[in-house]
Amino acid sequence: MYTRKIMSTKQRIPLYLLVLLAGAAWIVISADKSNTTGTTSAPQAGFTAPDLTLKTPEGEGYTLSELKGNAVLVNLWATWCPPCRAEMPAIEKMYREYKDRGLVVLAVDMTYQDNPADVVPFIQKYNLTFPVLLDETGAVGAAYQLRSLPSSYFIDHFGVIQEVVIGGPMSEALLRARIEQILK
Repeated sequence: MYTRKIMSTKQRIPLYLLVLLAGAAWIVISADKSNTTGTTSAPQAGFTAPDLTLKTPEGEGYTLSELKGNAVLVNLWATWCPPCRAEMPAIEKMYREYKDRGLVVLAVDMTYQDNPADVVPFIQKYNLTFPVLLDETGAVGAAYQLRSLPSSYFIDHFGVIQEVVIGGPMSEALLRARIEQILK
């Protein structure tokens, strides 16, 4: 005849503790430790924008983190890029329309991929009145994990990215909608 031996509560407690400790050890060992800083691998909506400090062709410096309190459009572009050229008039128009409401546009030329001598004539040709910054080393391209030109980051007054637009050209309607969102 078969008899089943049942463990008492006192006998089960060490077994429960052993299972609990093994589970906790597994969680610690298998945890993804690749992202312990609170940032993401690529800038995306809902996360703080990577800081940048660059200069204009005239030598005036801008630091993104110093612009908190403003809505900021960071646009990564190059003079040789057809969609970049196509969207610049719309960006300029939206900048002129919204700058008095707190919009700042930082147009970051990927100078390390561009001809630096073409930047100033480009600014003049398109009558750009917002800051055009030079990424001469590629540091901003790397921080923003540049995949395509143009790439645009709509950043609210807290420094948080609200929208990322990869590629272009962006239309006035898209720009207006995204700018209205970050100005709220």
